[in-house]
Amino acid sequence: MKEVFTMWKNTKMVVLTAICGAVYAAVLIPFKPIPLIPGFTEIRPASVLPVVFSLFFGPAGAWGSAFGNLIGDFFGTLGIGSIFGFFGNFLYGYLPCKVWSYLSPQTEPLINHPALWLKYIFTVLIASLGCAIPISWGIDWVGLIPFSVLANIIFLNNFFVSLILGPILLFTLYPRFKKWNLLYSQIGEITSEKTFLQNIGFIFILIGCFGGLLVGNLTSLGHFTGKIGINLIPLIFSLILGTILI
Repeated sequence: MKEVFTMWKNTKMVVLTAICGAVYAAVLIPFKPIPLIPGFTEIRPASVLPVVFSLFFGPAGAWGSAFGNLIGDFFGTLGIGSIFGFFGNFLYGYLPCKVWSYLSPQTEPLINHPALWLKYIFTVLIASLGCAIPISWGIDWVGLIPFSVLANIIFLNNFFVSLILGPILLFTLYPRFKKWNLLYSQIGEITSEKTFLQNIGFIFILIGCFGGLLVGNLTSLGHFTGKIGINLIPLIFSLILGTILI
């Protein structure tokens, strides 16, 4: 995960971060007046952008998504939830490039084959869960919105928007960014061999994502004793540790 910090030494990556953040905010803001949960989330066709930014620009897409979401919050949804939103959107913009690279290194994200469709669907699934769970955990913990309401809305919105629009944007824009030498694979260092720690990290991410959604919903709906804030801590930790290791 060191690349999320070392990238700040690369001028091109810093510029890409700024562009990603600006574009994400610019697409988010017009839909702020159409809330799904007033003050917290709205219809978000922009949800596809962190996924494609991640597959294009790696960690620059992650930082751009986090800052872009924060900028968008200034136009109607700024509050304590913005802290968790920053973290959740960072993961949403970081997990796709890491999961895609882990599943099949050096494979370009052009969704033109059944096997790549399955890989893309799984990548978007993990990224959508990785975004929804920490945001909803934090907001439920401070007593604002139940986890079972917010987590499922964020997850489903992110998943289906990215599933529908993502392949179109990837197919259209990827060759152009490649021609301009702007892809992270052309700027940063991507290893093709899986390490033991990456394998462990991938397992931790799966536990954090799927376990977090299950335990969070069951706790929120009263089927598990205890509170969301406590019950999900081990699974949030698993997600964070997995993200660091993969």
